[in-house]
Amino acid sequence: MAGNISAKRSQAFSIQSSRCCYCGYQMWLVGPEAFAKRLGISVRQALQLRCTAEHLLARCDGGPDTASNIAAACLTCNRRRHSRKVPPAPEAYKTLIARRLDAGGWHSVSLRSAK
Repeated sequence: MAGNISAKRSQAFSIQSSRCCYCGYQMWLVGPEAFAKRLGISVRQALQLRCTAEHLLARCDGGPDTASNIAAACLTCNRRRHSRKVPPAPEAYKTLIARRLDAGGWHSVSLRSAK
């Protein structure tokens, strides 16, 4: 099943032009070093922008491993959404992140080059 998720993550990454479905920042699939160098950020910062498979409807809520339920999200957005007691719906979460980004929050300031 992992290969199935990897393929769908890669497909979503490509469809979304390597941008997170929530924050819109650039992400990477393979090797954070080159990505970090290209953006002028540290590898540690780049790790926050690793592309993950985001289940729009979580597996624990019955969400399937289908292309229509999997989007590409950066590690930060994915973890923060699912660490909440009740994860918000994808569109509500995207709105919350947009407000945070507008206020200068969410990702560290030095990641602005990834936007």
